[in-house]
Amino acid sequence: MPENSKKMTNLRHPSPRAVVLAYDGLCTFEFGVAVEIFGLPRPEMGDDWYQFAVASVDGGELRATGGIRILADGDLRLLETADLVVVPGWRGLDEPVPEALCQALRAAHARGCQLLSICSGVFVLAASGLLDGRKATTHWRYTQALKTRFPAITVVEDVLYQDEGDILTSAGSAAGIDLCLHVVRRNYGMEAANRVARRLVIPPHRDGSQTQQLSRPVAQLRESQRLGQLFDYLHQHLAVSHTVESLALRVGMSQRTFLRRFQDATGTTPARWLLTARLQRAKDYLENSRLSIDNIAEQTGFGQSATLRHHFRQQFALSPAQYRKQFLQPVR
Repeated sequence: MPENSKKMTNLRHPSPRAVVLAYDGLCTFEFGVAVEIFGLPRPEMGDDWYQFAVASVDGGELRATGGIRILADGDLRLLETADLVVVPGWRGLDEPVPEALCQALRAAHARGCQLLSICSGVFVLAASGLLDGRKATTHWRYTQALKTRFPAITVVEDVLYQDEGDILTSAGSAAGIDLCLHVVRRNYGMEAANRVARRLVIPPHRDGSQTQQLSRPVAQLRESQRLGQLFDYLHQHLAVSHTVESLALRVGMSQRTFLRRFQDATGTTPARWLLTARLQRAKDYLENSRLSIDNIAEQTGFGQSATLRHHFRQQFALSPAQYRKQFLQPVR
């Protein structure tokens, strides 16, 4: 399905419990992504933000890459009450996955826990057998190894993340940020995900189907700041018609330079970025408001409801009305 989503699992009940795994040889960047997104206190989000804990796979003192010591909150029993389990990479493709971990993951999944892997963490989920017959992704360097070792998995190459609803996998390390923000967006709505992204000073949304490898280095700092301001402007003016000419003028670049820098920063074109942002805003309205489909189409820049329905169904394989019926949030 489009947006690399098979089915969209929603964890929205008060204070879902997020547990990130820690192990000897821990990948610190991937671990840090999970801590940053799910583990930091966020009082601006209200009282029902994630509860967070670190579960030790190996027990005893853990040493992450670089010799950093990790103090866990408990062992694999923490998975018994988790709503979301994050596997932040793995210590090596040739390192066996403990059967106790596989059993804990299978038990958590069986009772409805959502599982998420970052980068090489997909090999842990694969070892558990939970990815058999499913789609998954990983860092582009590891896709062939994943295919060879686990032929029952459909390996999706050159995407940022793959959302199978109850199991989600990301590509290389930084793509884990995109996937974790995708989960926040799914569970708490677009505005919450945008707030987290702003604190990280990153684009609020990169679609999962975007390519893993960018053709050029990321734009220089001044240009990145100008594009960041442009993203904020666009999110505030999605209902307005935009052209490459008008956007390039707003950031003070030639059209050719603007298109190149925009591609560098987002991995996609302005038209595709706008379509994705408008669809995300439409999803937010469908989840959190009683606005009519016609009104949502106007508010999100689609103009007519027929245009919104066309793009929405093409992207999510659901009509706006079907999506609202499935994901409308209760009034709190």
